[in-house]
Amino acid sequence: MAYAVILAGGAGTRLWPLSRVRRPKQLIPLIGHKSLLDLAVGRLGGLFANEDIWVITNAEYADQIAAALPQLPRGNIVGEPEGRDTANAIALAAELLAQRDETATMAVFTADHVIRPTESFAEAVHAALNAAERNPDALLTFGIRPNWPHTGLGYIHCGPALAEGVHQVRAFQEKPEHQTARRYVESGEYFWNSGMFVWTLAAIRRTLEQFLPESKRAMEKLARSAAAGGDLAALLAETYPSLQRISIDFAVMEKAPKVLMVELNCQWLDVGSWPAMEEVSELDGSGNIVVANNSVLLDCLRNIVVSEDDHLLAVLGMDDCIVVHSPDATLVCSKTAAQRLKELITRIKENFGDKYS
Repeated sequence: MAYAVILAGGAGTRLWPLSRVRRPKQLIPLIGHKSLLDLAVGRLGGLFANEDIWVITNAEYADQIAAALPQLPRGNIVGEPEGRDTANAIALAAELLAQRDETATMAVFTADHVIRPTESFAEAVHAALNAAERNPDALLTFGIRPNWPHTGLGYIHCGPALAEGVHQVRAFQEKPEHQTARRYVESGEYFWNSGMFVWTLAAIRRTLEQFLPESKRAMEKLARSAAAGGDLAALLAETYPSLQRISIDFAVMEKAPKVLMVELNCQWLDVGSWPAMEEVSELDGSGNIVVANNSVLLDCLRNIVVSEDDHLLAVLGMDDCIVVHSPDATLVCSKTAAQRLKELITRIKENFGDKYS
């Protein structure tokens, strides 16, 4: 049996004012009127049954996600009381799944990317699931061949091929400076680290026991208590404050004795900011991106215009700008200034507290 786990805990402040502390970016319907989480679950269709798809998220988001994904059992949507990074989220999911089937295979996916075409994604997931069955002691990750020297991503140093599209991993490299990233891309031996994985439960539980034993044992105790009828939310609230905050890469992947990589031959795009919409959305005849029920643009070029409700957005004579309307706040900025959005949000909090956070 194979299970899918979607990690969906991030808030994404760079998509303010639609994304807020209590409303994560993965629930905003930006891509073809679908949210990133909708797309993440949709990609798994045909690979996993709905009852075998789990979501690990922030406790504040759990009810929103349950409402957005009624096809999933409510018990499969688990809210962490506080963020403790990906290692603990994965350890939690592994132990909950182990209560159902210790012999299962577990696939871990992100909820904040656009990945296409879905057919190529499905082929890579099939390849990884098969490779995990053939190598039950290995941890598998997905690597994306880089097409430019990205300095905001980690890299996987790829080793010899074991099968078509499946390689040994020599090492993981953290976010490099530009010249190093350029060497990585030119060498052809490095892939972007996708943050998505496949492994048998036995392999990940054994590795967590070796390298992150406190978290592994705490999650195992928690999962057993929940399976015996304990209140999962109360158990999580009791357990999480004492856990070390650490990513799965630092905790496990960089130390594990046997790590394999499956090539993900897809377009893999992080929609982490408003300018990133240009890579995933259709443009009108003037190069504008318009995600709004009611809008009129006149003499406008290369703008991003977004609203979720029926509020009319009328834009005149503007080029290379971002206009985002929400019920209580509106953002207007140039594309080049979008990288300063966190600075703007800090200033807003200084003036208004958490009212618009």
